Amino acid sequence: MNRSRDPSATNFFDNIQRTFSGLNNRLEKGVQEHLRNVYATVAAGVGAAAIGAAIHMFTNILRANFLLAFVSIGVMFTLISTPHTRENEKKRLGYFLLFCGISGISMGPLLERVIEIDPSCVLTALLATTTVFGCFSLVALHAPSTKYIHLGGTLASASLCLLFAAFFASYYVIILGGLALACAFVVYDTQLIAEKSRRGDDDYIWHAVELFMDFANIFRYLIVLLADKRQRDNRKRRD
Repeated sequence: MNRSRDPSATNFFDNIQRTFSGLNNRLEKGVQEHLRNVYATVAAGVGAAAIGAAIHMFTNILRANFLLAFVSIGVMFTLISTPHTRENEKKRLGYFLLFCGISGISMGPLLERVIEIDPSCVLTALLATTTVFGCFSLVALHAPSTKYIHLGGTLASASLCLLFAAFFASYYVIILGGLALACAFVVYDTQLIAEKSRRGDDDYIWHAVELFMDFANIFRYLIVLLADKRQRDNRKRRD
């Protein structure tokens, strides 16, 4: 007996297939290879951050503290000052993973607080972040090659405005504004990375730093929003 396939599910997967196959036609082979290296490195960085967060929450080896912020800055400057050569590739990758691990440790106190409210928020935020990050990356890659590159000045100004708004704007305005800005940076950075690759810049490790920071910022904003919503729901049930 033949089982009929759900037309909506079929259309959904067909659209996904067309989306990714369209990238093969739009992006040059060299750019595709560079982006694969970048996203693989970002994925490794997210894994290192997860390990760092676990070290903070489940061991006494390292705990988030003020000193770690200076260590993180030092690692970043070391990565920047190390020339991008084949001989330094493994060393620079190690600096990148160390930076991501420290970022994960620094995020440990936030995760502990969220887990006290509802542990499921962590996985939900991670899945939502991956989805949002992927969608905005596809938007950037499918758009004309320089459409969003000129947003750099606008995004810098918006970041400065958000910083000043923190002194007088409401909590939700800051969180939602920060989330929107982080998503916009994904589009901007992704398109800028692709354009740099076309012009011969193959420093995939530094490009991964930029996208990792975008990913981490989206995750922070989403997990705060989810935890806050869950906390308000719990209060309503108790009342």
